[in-house]
Amino acid sequence: MCSFCATPPRLARRRSRSHIVAMRLRERISTLGHDERVRFGLVVTGFVLIALAPVVGVLPGPGGIVVFAIGASLALKNSRWVKKRYAEFKKRHPRYGDWADWGLRRQSAKRRAEIARQDVAESD
Repeated sequence: MCSFCATPPRLARRRSRSHIVAMRLRERISTLGHDERVRFGLVVTGFVLIALAPVVGVLPGPGGIVVFAIGASLALKNSRWVKKRYAEFKKRHPRYGDWADWGLRRQSAKRRAEIARQDVAESD
């Protein structure tokens, strides 16, 4: 302690550790997707959003499309059953499947577009 004040001297200032807290929070959020209860909740939320899309679609603006896309992406990301039905849909209707892949920003759409570009470049 110094002789003229009641507080002990500090050798170094304590720094904020907010970056460590943020990293731990990101790790916790990323591991939530592995919990079956959370995935089930996300699938149910996706189905509810898909069911609400026609109701929201009545309102002016593109809200119904956005709500449907968010619900479909939640369901596709978290449900094996939905993925199988989606694959069957794409086999029956490839043109619509391509549009859906593009709208949902799926990696398979980007990969197929790149392959198609390479095929066109090679044929020229």
